[in-house]
Amino acid sequence: MRITHWIGGKPWDGISSRSGDVFDPASGVVAAQVDFASVSEVDAAVAAAADAFSLWRNASLAQRSTVMFKFRELLNLRKEDLAEIVTAEHGKVLSDAAGEIQRALESVEYACGIPALLKGGFSENASNRVDVYSIEQPLGVVGVISPFNFPAMVPLWFVPTAIACGNVVVLKPSEKDPSASLFIAQLFAEAGLPDGVLNVVHGDKVAVDRLLEHPTVKSISFVGSTPIARYVYETGTAHGKRVQALGGAKNHMVVLPDADLDLAADAAVSAGFGSAGERCMAISVVVAVDPVGDTLVSKIASRMRTVDVRREMGPLVTDAHRARVRSYVDAGEASGASIVVDGRDFPGDGFWFGPTLFDHVQPDMSIYTDEIFGPVLSVVRAPSYDAAVSLVNANRYGNGTAIFTNDGGAARRFQNEIEVGMVGVNVPIPVPVAYYSFGGWKESLFGDSHAYGPHGVHFFTRSKVVTSRWLDPSHGGINLGFPQNT
Repeated sequence: MRITHWIGGKPWDGISSRSGDVFDPASGVVAAQVDFASVSEVDAAVAAAADAFSLWRNASLAQRSTVMFKFRELLNLRKEDLAEIVTAEHGKVLSDAAGEIQRALESVEYACGIPALLKGGFSENASNRVDVYSIEQPLGVVGVISPFNFPAMVPLWFVPTAIACGNVVVLKPSEKDPSASLFIAQLFAEAGLPDGVLNVVHGDKVAVDRLLEHPTVKSISFVGSTPIARYVYETGTAHGKRVQALGGAKNHMVVLPDADLDLAADAAVSAGFGSAGERCMAISVVVAVDPVGDTLVSKIASRMRTVDVRREMGPLVTDAHRARVRSYVDAGEASGASIVVDGRDFPGDGFWFGPTLFDHVQPDMSIYTDEIFGPVLSVVRAPSYDAAVSLVNANRYGNGTAIFTNDGGAARRFQNEIEVGMVGVNVPIPVPVAYYSFGGWKESLFGDSHAYGPHGVHFFTRSKVVTSRWLDPSHGGINLGFPQNT
């Protein structure tokens, strides 16, 4: 099967000189070939978007929200189909894929309210017969570069808001699981989105670099690893673009001695091994504050042994990624960490890797310092609350963190002192609801704007302030009909 680009409202009909394999991760079999865009294909997508911009930017807010409501309806009706596409190419189990799409629907629903979100300010008679008001206007052609781990949700963090604000989009999804983005583009077309407002190009660094350098592209939204996020931010801003680049993570879960350890153990396993650990908000480090370490590790290990890897976790996305995860487990063992549960030799023809638990991990070990992005959970022992907070704050990442405690004072102190962008209190994966915004601190975010929510609207618009004076009143004709938005 061939997977190709979506340009100007239809599948691209050209011949690609390069392509890549798309695997079924559960079996390891090549399921499709995806076309890789050259510079000319990216330019064609940008040109199609630019041609559509003058029409779409002038579409009324009523028209834009109508398209968004229709898209939301279609996505809700077809969410099982999209979940199956995600499972087939990414490998996450069907229930997890369905959950991803349900969270994506929240972002779509937020964008449906765009008429209220784009209201400006107005000051009447700021000076004698002078009014001052602000308006929010779209940027133009915007680029979105999304990762493999959430092939439906992450594009829908950005695309609906960008489109609702009046922009036109060129989306470059991961080449590992490209079909979800095409399904989304087709649903938008069915919802009445004009041709060229949303375009999809597949590929690798060639496509990414062209989007970063193209003079017509006004902004870039990116989610991926920290080294690539830094590259995207530096390259995009060097070419005059507005950039939000969300990077990697090393999310800690601090467990205080007064916590419900059964609840904490359940949360650690759920948040550490769901989607085979391929989540930027996965818990990868449990900080056990003395004296609960031994009991907590025992409870986590006992739960891990009951996990049905095939039905509850799923495989890793590629064989190369599985090899990378294994290399970290090998390095952790060599550096002296204790392997409590070893998932390296999980059987199967696909890209399977069992849940793995390390204890007595030290902060200088690579399994602690690096984002592994797999089903590997590390337990670090801390002698006190203060030591636990210092450990988290010293980490170069600042995406998400959690504290498990029954002490409200400790929780309140933690949320104030911790240097991390998203905090959970007895919640292991604190992904904000759609009317807040998603984003970390430190090396987990490059740029000053988080994803979706109010930050998303701000990112995809620019403010204009108008100072106005009208000396004479104007008169209109009589119309007794009920006023309508048309």
